[in-house]
Amino acid sequence: MSQIIQTDKAPAAIGPYSQAVRSGNTVYFSGQIPLVPATGEVVAGDITAQARQVFDNLKAVAEAGGGSLDRIVRLGLYLTDLTQFAAVNAVMQEYFSAPFPARSTIGVSALPKGVAFEADAVMVLD
Repeated sequence: MSQIIQTDKAPAAIGPYSQAVRSGNTVYFSGQIPLVPATGEVVAGDITAQARQVFDNLKAVAEAGGGSLDRIVRLGLYLTDLTQFAAVNAVMQEYFSAPFPARSTIGVSALPKGVAFEADAVMVLD
């Protein structure tokens, strides 16, 4: 049986999906873009500000699901400009420590609301 994960500390879904879904001891996160939860607006600033907001949103959903960023086993990163990869990587290291989750980084032509960065994740709980 699946459990829907939802928190006001992360942006509300902007379409027909849930912030995350728990099935057994695994939590599957929908993509998070750099929306400020309180306003639903894109965070002001550069790719570093966008990455911090995305990881803050992922953290909020992880906590709502009974876990933490340390429990994330896989990350998917999506960038509209792969030359920004180093900046996103630096921010990721502020939020995650070794052993790091498995990860893919994919260059995309566009993301919702014109943002430059999105991330999704899978978390495993005990």
